[in-house]
Amino acid sequence: MAYDVEVADRLREILTPEPGITEKKMFGGLAFLIDGHMAVNASGRGGLMLRVDPADTDALVADPRASRFVMRGRELDGWLHVDVTETSDDELARWVEHGVRFARSLPPDRPRRSA
Repeated sequence: MAYDVEVADRLREILTPEPGITEKKMFGGLAFLIDGHMAVNASGRGGLMLRVDPADTDALVADPRASRFVMRGRELDGWLHVDVTETSDDELARWVEHGVRFARSLPPDRPRRSA
């Protein structure tokens, strides 16, 4: 399944004022990275793939729209899937802020060396 272009456009609008934003196709979706770290992704599974502080995972999944992201059969702390169907722009921006805050807490990603 391709990512939802409308969700990607909404994310782009929210993230435009943020410095250091780049877009990259990742995980079957369109990721928005801050200084090389993924903050949020318009997921190919629908909704958002959101990277957050692992310590915040339990509190965030208390919202019925959010669940731990499952990768290779494992639920991951710090990675969420968020259903943004019928989500207002303000609600979407609040979710995105969690990803932005965590990505900004990480040191800038170093460029990969080619082998």
